[in-house]
Amino acid sequence: MASGPVQLVWFKRDLRVADHAPLAEAASRGPVLPLWIVEPELWAEPDASARQYRVQRDAAGELRVDLAALGQPLVVRVGEAVAVLETIRRTHGITALWTHQETTGAFGHARDRRVRAWARARGIPVHEPRQTGAIRALASRDGWARRWEAFTRAPLVPAPSALEPVAIEPGRLPEPAAIGLAPDPCPGLARGGRRAAEALLASFLAGRAETYRRAMASPLAGWSACSRLSAHFASGTLSIREAAQAGRAARSRAGGALREGIDSFLTRLAWHCHFIQKLESEPALERRALHPAYEGLRVDGAGTERFERWASGCTGWPFVDACMRCLAETGWLNFRARAMLVSVATMHLWLDWRPVGLHLARLFADYEPGIHWSQVQMQSGTTGVNTIRMYNPVKQGLDQDPDGVFIRRWVPELASLPAPAIHRPWEHGVCGYPAPIGDHAALAAIARERLWSVRRGDGYRRVADAIQLRHGSRRSGMRQTGRRVGAQTALDLET
Repeated sequence: MASGPVQLVWFKRDLRVADHAPLAEAASRGPVLPLWIVEPELWAEPDASARQYRVQRDAAGELRVDLAALGQPLVVRVGEAVAVLETIRRTHGITALWTHQETTGAFGHARDRRVRAWARARGIPVHEPRQTGAIRALASRDGWARRWEAFTRAPLVPAPSALEPVAIEPGRLPEPAAIGLAPDPCPGLARGGRRAAEALLASFLAGRAETYRRAMASPLAGWSACSRLSAHFASGTLSIREAAQAGRAARSRAGGALREGIDSFLTRLAWHCHFIQKLESEPALERRALHPAYEGLRVDGAGTERFERWASGCTGWPFVDACMRCLAETGWLNFRARAMLVSVATMHLWLDWRPVGLHLARLFADYEPGIHWSQVQMQSGTTGVNTIRMYNPVKQGLDQDPDGVFIRRWVPELASLPAPAIHRPWEHGVCGYPAPIGDHAALAAIARERLWSVRRGDGYRRVADAIQLRHGSRRSGMRQTGRRVGAQTALDLET
């Protein structure tokens, strides 16, 4: 049993032993103390929720078992990161600190700066290998796609064959209430952990991907057609590199629709890192409009009747309400439905994207800050370079749930209505279901004029071009995220 200083491996959102460079490198240098810090301050942030914690707690529990099988179980401590690390330094000694780079919000950035300063002051080297395709201190997006390909094609890092035990009490995995998290009922929440991630990846590549392209837009069919790996990427039970290499191997054996579905999946893995790169390069993305012309354009709206009706799934637009209620009960929703929820809130209801984004972040069990805030800004039209889409809440229901199956599941007040009447219940005198917040077409027209007035402003295009240069995709074969119409970016009102 180790008695001297340890190589400390700090697990954050990388809760696995496979393809884990910090763990493998640390194990090659001496006794390893694997640590997961449960930070009450982090979980008190306005984008955090008990459902997110439960997914990570599941993963940490499985990680503890996997590490114990190697010889040293995961050590869990509750508290502020620097204080926890200092206690371990005093009791055991730390030769080096190993952890993955993490693209996160303002709290995580500030916490990591404090940890690095603490380590420097004590002469402890800090090693932070990359975990995703996002690149720290990236000077230019030119060549980013090639670097992503190289990263995801690099050999997987094998888990250590054994770990020397360390004389330390492992500690308990606290329940959500013990760290101050409010009750968060989510009866349909999918379990986290490495075993579930491996099973989902295998079933997707073996067959579920066959319907991926045609079914991903539907919140009903997408439940099984989508990979459902997003929460596992967010908690790090599966690495992007593992998924990409498994996808390429399966693609080489597949044909027809299955091969096409895997192709789409691989493209979206690249987009996954592309959007995380945006927050890595521009940390203010979560709190400031990417194009400054949109600052102050909308009222905050939090706490207003229209915000509360949207947040509780009571807008009176059935498909919108079904999507919000499904998300609240399960922690998951397909991408198109997520985009529609943001669009309706920020366009039709003219709510500011920040409280909208925070509400959705808490509901997403797969919350990934880089992807989330990039998408919230895209769908609310504040990036200045992307196509602005105003999702027609009635047309979306007719397109994605024509028979009303999804609506009846989540809005039982309308279960007796046949299709297509279920998509416009206000025309059929239904009791017990709210009237629409307003005329969606009229609200969209008002939003459209407000957005165009901003885009006609002096200097708008010059700033937009600079944003595109800094954040735009250069990936060959991938559709660009915005399209120009003269000096403006196109508006798509009937997606």
